[in-house]
Amino acid sequence: MQKKALLLINGEPPKALASLENYAIVACTDGAYFYLPSLGISESQLDFISGDFDSYAVDRNSAFYEKHIYTPDQEQTDFFKALEILETKGVTHVEVYGGSGGEMDHFLGNLSVAYQFKERLDIRFFDQYASFYFIPPHYELELSKGQLVSLYPFPQAHGVKTSGLNWELHGQSLSIQSQIGTRNFATGSKITIEYSSGDLLLFIGGPCGKTTEV
Repeated sequence: MQKKALLLINGEPPKALASLENYAIVACTDGAYFYLPSLGISESQLDFISGDFDSYAVDRNSAFYEKHIYTPDQEQTDFFKALEILETKGVTHVEVYGGSGGEMDHFLGNLSVAYQFKERLDIRFFDQYASFYFIPPHYELELSKGQLVSLYPFPQAHGVKTSGLNWELHGQSLSIQSQIGTRNFATGSKITIEYSSGDLLLFIGGPCGKTTEV
């Protein structure tokens, strides 16, 4: 059974969020705490906030203090540790806001973390430009004609075949060292993507990258 969480992390602040009613758990890492007022999220709506709390002073006398989960391990990022917590709470799907923008080494690090969890959690990033996530070897979805679709090998994907894109792939191999599949677009309302081995990161353009899986 699907159990979905919203996780705010410390990248570029999102402009808007999906309704909190869509999520069983709402959480943030400590650096993202400062996004809450502009997003209309109160402390009472958060299920937990986690991190090493080097970004702000924790008020131990606040009723909100009980929702803090201290994760001091410096061998892992706050994003990684938050995903571990969500996993222990039975979450299966995580929608991440604040995963991109700002310092690009953080963005690449967040992709690396998502890659490490991709067999355990369905993790999807959302920002004001697109949604992006790792896809299984056979994937179908519905979206708007002309919508941006980019395929990024991580670091390789072999036997890539597509249907419904302007520039189709017919079994080619993609690699960050040679050919990648960015800046394509949908020719209709449905696309299909297949690959035989490797890993593929899908970017869907548009605010929040709204799509419907088939």
